[in-house]
Amino acid sequence: MAARHLIVGGGTAGMNAIRTIREEESARSEIALVSAERPYSRMVLPYYLDRSIAESHVFTATAAALADWGVKAYVGRRAVELNVKTNVCTLDDGTKVEYDDALIATGSSAVRAPVPGADGRGVHSFWTLDEARGVIAAIAPRGHVVMVGAGFIAFTILNSILALGARLTIVEIAPRILPRMVDAPGAELVEGWLRKHGVAIRTNAKLTRIEDAPGRGPTGPRKRLRFASGPDLACDVVIMATGIKTNLDWLKGSGIGIDKGIVVDEHLRSSVLNVYAAGDVAEGRDLVSGEGAVHAIEPTAQEHGRVVGANMAGRDVAYRGSLLINIVEVCHLDVASFGAWDDPKAEAAAGLKADRPAYRKLLWTGDRLTGAIILGPSSDIWTTNDVGMLKGLVQSGVSLGRFKTSLKANPFNLKPAFIASKTTSLLLPETVLGRPSKAPGDTPVAV
Repeated sequence: MAARHLIVGGGTAGMNAIRTIREEESARSEIALVSAERPYSRMVLPYYLDRSIAESHVFTATAAALADWGVKAYVGRRAVELNVKTNVCTLDDGTKVEYDDALIATGSSAVRAPVPGADGRGVHSFWTLDEARGVIAAIAPRGHVVMVGAGFIAFTILNSILALGARLTIVEIAPRILPRMVDAPGAELVEGWLRKHGVAIRTNAKLTRIEDAPGRGPTGPRKRLRFASGPDLACDVVIMATGIKTNLDWLKGSGIGIDKGIVVDEHLRSSVLNVYAAGDVAEGRDLVSGEGAVHAIEPTAQEHGRVVGANMAGRDVAYRGSLLINIVEVCHLDVASFGAWDDPKAEAAAGLKADRPAYRKLLWTGDRLTGAIILGPSSDIWTTNDVGMLKGLVQSGVSLGRFKTSLKANPFNLKPAFIASKTTSLLLPETVLGRPSKAPGDTPVAV
């Protein structure tokens, strides 16, 4: 009898698992996909927002493609219960799907600030395709957009909002922008850069209410934001970018171990051995610290999906752990951080070139680089090269020996240390599955 694989979630992790099963299996298996939405890539939604791509280019698999891959698709359906004793998943329409093993890859959802009016008309999130459609319909040239939240999510769509000709104000409750991505000097540099590009910023701004305002904007009634202190703010559109939460409520009572996410071992198995977890819902090993962590980022979801798919197909693949990576470009300024960039116990060195503008911060544990922050103009090849080299040094965990001293003296002179440490030769043979990637061909694309 053919093995029966159940994939719950049609995002990056789920689609990569399907692709890998088909690449690795020795005999054709049955694959069932349960996805509340037609599979698409969240990473391209900002390009959909600014009209760089059509909506048709957002999707990663058509119904015909899923059929060609031999996938029985339950698209538009949600899983509501997983019975790990009988190996049955119940969907929201009562359908029951039997499985031999299952992957939970249900991702995450946007969370809005808990203030009155946050769920009212004219207030949007930007996380799913449906939410993106709402934002597209609401933003008009010369309209005023207020973004509540100044974290990574907000910054992924900042360029798109400006490209549409809208005026943008960013509101952040914390004392600085990007509080979970860069330190205070880095945030100050980014804030100054954004102000030069016409973006207004209010930090230390505690939002207390969102309400309708007099008048009408280009696409609907205007909104007013009230704060614990400081003047009100009137606008045409409000976008909530105040965080995400994992989609795990449906697993309550299942017996699967959940902490910050589904706790998984090095093979990405949960406490129930034939149930795996991947992507935003998985609490797996952090590559730098070795501790359990939830990394709700695209590279981790992709790697998780590949590892789970290989294990479902019968291989024995362990995962080293995921590296925390945040990279965003805003108004042609690259902003990136890697690993334990905010570790208070680490030894650190920083450098600033305000005229470029450019900023670096390097963090060590012993002579290993365990975290880094880098900011600089996108047009500067020096910045572009060093983003990759810094990521490589943190990811490889290579010993820097005497080059630690030179980097502490000049964090901008990265190339000699990178070359001398032979980081490239360490990373080149390293692949998630222990083999070169295969061209997608007629199999599901990596998304």
